[in-house]
Amino acid sequence: MLVYSAVADNSTPPDYELADRIALTRPSEVKAISHPLRTTILGLLHERAASVSELAVALGRPKSTVAYHVKVLTESGLVQVVRTRRVRAIEERFYGRTARMFYVGVEQSAEGGDMPRDFNDFEVAARESSDAYRDGKLWGFIRHARISEAEASEFWERMAKLVAEFDQLPRTGETVYGFAVGVYPTDQPTLSGSDE
Repeated sequence: MLVYSAVADNSTPPDYELADRIALTRPSEVKAISHPLRTTILGLLHERAASVSELAVALGRPKSTVAYHVKVLTESGLVQVVRTRRVRAIEERFYGRTARMFYVGVEQSAEGGDMPRDFNDFEVAARESSDAYRDGKLWGFIRHARISEAEASEFWERMAKLVAEFDQLPRTGETVYGFAVGVYPTDQPTLSGSDE
């Protein structure tokens, strides 16, 4: 299971009503968040609802491009119109996320088939962190432990709480920091038996 963008405290942003958690169990839902621009849009909507025009300005992208990606997210049930306002003769829509946390339950695919191969949080983290690595501003570590699947699942739940804590930090700084965490099986060698 992968966790995407968690927040647990209802008193924190965003400025509209939304569910705490939604499981993404269909390949189409996962594919919707596999595009870097769409993950950025979801991140911006984590702070407050926004119109396509506001998102386009924040992203420095054409309004038509942003509108397309917002449409994909809306059709996938990840964002929705949370309010509207009249601007001259046009009704302006403000979009918000449908949940504070989206988590990917790969094993629960209801549509059948595999989840998209292009959704990989660590590929995104690698792309985003390359400049920080070059500039000596990347903090990270990797560890291996021979544990049971139940222990890995329990550890992951504790990491999800840490992700929620990170997501609850006030958005007052000038720099947006990324935070990547994962637990995964490997083919690392192990010693068999006991040395006793």
